[in-house]
Amino acid sequence: MEFRFFEIYRSGEYLSLLAEGAGLSAALAIGGGLMGLTLATLLASFRYSKIPVLQQISTGYTEFIRNTPLIVQLFIVAFGLPLLLGYQWPFWGHALLALTINFSAYFAEILRAGFNAVPNGQIEAAASLGLKKPVIFRKIIFPQAVAMMYPSLNSQFIFLFLTTGVIAEIGVRDLMYAGLFIDSRTFRSFEVFFTITVIYILMALLFKTLLQLIHRGLFKWKVTR
Repeated sequence: MEFRFFEIYRSGEYLSLLAEGAGLSAALAIGGGLMGLTLATLLASFRYSKIPVLQQISTGYTEFIRNTPLIVQLFIVAFGLPLLLGYQWPFWGHALLALTINFSAYFAEILRAGFNAVPNGQIEAAASLGLKKPVIFRKIIFPQAVAMMYPSLNSQFIFLFLTTGVIAEIGVRDLMYAGLFIDSRTFRSFEVFFTITVIYILMALLFKTLLQLIHRGLFKWKVTR
């Protein structure tokens, strides 16, 4: 077998398409991760609360999302919701919403475990000092939970980022879309998808490094052993 990687690298159009696709994949993953984390915090706080209705809503949401494939959620968001609600977004908008929903369910379960891991003694001590429950949650429970579960959140984000290639199925011009397009023009499947694999690996390592730097900056107060 003769490898012909030069058929990809010698084309400015293909290189530009790969760069744009990688940039869009990264942007959607970051956007979905940040919005998903925000929604996950709300969901996890519902699970942590003592209000049965909120607990049931959060539990039902997280279990439904975590037990259905991302591609099914993507199709529902991209093709089902516009018919039901009468709106139409660009493809990348549907992808961002689907990723936010997907990310939030996984992040919520991780945060819930972090909330439950905070020692009750600290909560009782804060309450004895007259601090109200919202203040205790914001100042004591939430920071410690995020610090403890940060490595798990990092790993989950990297894993979910690597699954975002399915958004090409609705026409989003991400990295996988670029690979499929180039493959359809060159018929060099091995070379194209080997290149895509290398790019995904490099992006995942870059995300991992950046998240580690953020961890060092945000949680200097946390004692590590």
